[in-house]
This record gives sequence, structure tokens and C-alpha cells, in this order.
Amino acid sequence: MLKIKFLNRPFEIKRIPGFQSIALLTFVCLYGPILILIAYSFNSSTSLGIFESFSFRWYVTAWENEKVQEAALRSIYLATIAATISTIAATMAALATTRTKKFRGITFIYVIINQPLMIPEIVTAVALLVFFAMIKIATGYQGMMYLIIAHTAFCIPFAYLPIRARLESMDLTLETAGADLYATPWKTFQRITLPMIWPGIIAGFMLAFVISLDDVVISEFVKSAGQETLPTYMLGQLRRFITPETNAIATANIVVSVILVTGFFLLTQRKK
Repeated sequence: MLKIKFLNRPFEIKRIPGFQSIALLTFVCLYGPILILIAYSFNSSTSLGIFESFSFRWYVTAWENEKVQEAALRSIYLATIAATISTIAATMAALATTRTKKFRGITFIYVIINQPLMIPEIVTAVALLVFFAMIKIATGYQGMMYLIIAHTAFCIPFAYLPIRARLESMDLTLETAGADLYATPWKTFQRITLPMIWPGIIAGFMLAFVISLDDVVISEFVKSAGQETLPTYMLGQLRRFITPETNAIATANIVVSVILVTGFFLLTQRKK
């Protein structure tokens, strides 16, 4: 009888021996270094390994650093433009792949849209470097447009996934009713579909913004001289001389990312 009860018991991964210990160790390895970094960002000393006393010294230093200000503003500008364009493109792609009849080649379209998620970022960065280098040689243009295009292309799948998920979870009854009442496709989208998928669009924008804001690999390969973003500035500082100022900048970046990702989670969990 006990054997039958044991066999009928549903599988729970928590019952596997050692699961809790492995999970705890994983969380410690993941978040332990981040917590240490945050703690040492409040260190008054210039040492990275000796905590002397609590201080906001390095936050003030970073705030007054003109290079940090310039890099931060450039990162915000770049992330805003890239997230906006990628979200618009992702919305159109999501509508095209969920509001049409299944057709041959739709799987290939999914693969193309999600290509940046499947290919290592370093490969995408090298490909963009070669491609943009040819354009730079031919045109002589060295502006921010290369970074905007690169970040937009890379962020599209991150914006696409929550928007598509929102569309697929929607009830088509209201859209069908709008069509029965002779509403045009644009009017149906404007009055019915858009308000219903708005949380998904905002969530996609926030996720794309975070991805662009934190990106370092593509930015490092694509940027021209004088186009430092905040992540590439921090990378440059690590190559030269490390101070707790880098910890302060990283902590501020973490706070912004956590806020946006939390907002993304709350929007995606919102009831239809």
C-alpha cells in the first residue's frame, strides 16, 4: 500500500536529494558577488578589498565626473531610441505572425526574428563591425546611427516575445465583433487590439531598454571614437585603474535594471 501511494505521488523536483543545497549554492554564486559589489560601493577607502567605513564618497565622485555624465546620457539616449524603434518593429512583426492565417515559411520568419537570441552576441558584434566598417569607408560617416541600428536589431526579439505572448493570449471575440460591425482593420486595431496589448508593448519596451542600456559587447565593437556608453566606459576603467567609483556606477546600473525588470514582470503578470 505504501509503495502504491509513493508511485501515485506527483513528481516534485524539491524531493530530489541535495536539491535545496545545490539551489542555495547557485544563488550564493549568482548574487553573492553582486551583494559584495554593492556593499563596497559605499566604502570610503580607495581599496577594493578593505572596507574602512560607510560613505557616499564614490557616488558623489561618479555624479561629478563629466565623463560618467556624458556616457550615462549617451546610454540613455541610445537605449530610448533603440527600444522605441525595436518595439514598433516588434509590434508589427507580432501582428503579422499572430493575426494572419498560418502560411508556409512562418517558422522561418520566427527564426529570423529571434536570430539575435540564438547566435552568440560576439558573433553578431563581429559581423556588425565588418559590415559597418565597409559603410564607414565608403561614406566617411562616423556618427551614432551605427550604434542605434545595431542596438535596434539586437533588441527586436526581446520586445517581440512579450508582445506576441500578449496577442496569443487574447480572446479574438472582440476583434471579430468589430469586423462584424464593419470596422476597418485599422479602426479595429486602434480601438480594440492596441488597448488590450498595451501592457505587452510597454513590457517589451522596458525589456528592450534594459538590454540596450546594459549592452557592452556590441557597443564596444560598433562604436566610433568619442562614443563611449556607460558599460564601455566601465570596461575601459577596468582596463586602466579600478576604484570603488566603478562599484558605485555598477550599483546604480543594477538599481535601474532591477526597477525596469520588475516593472516588466508586473506588466506581463497583469490579468487580461
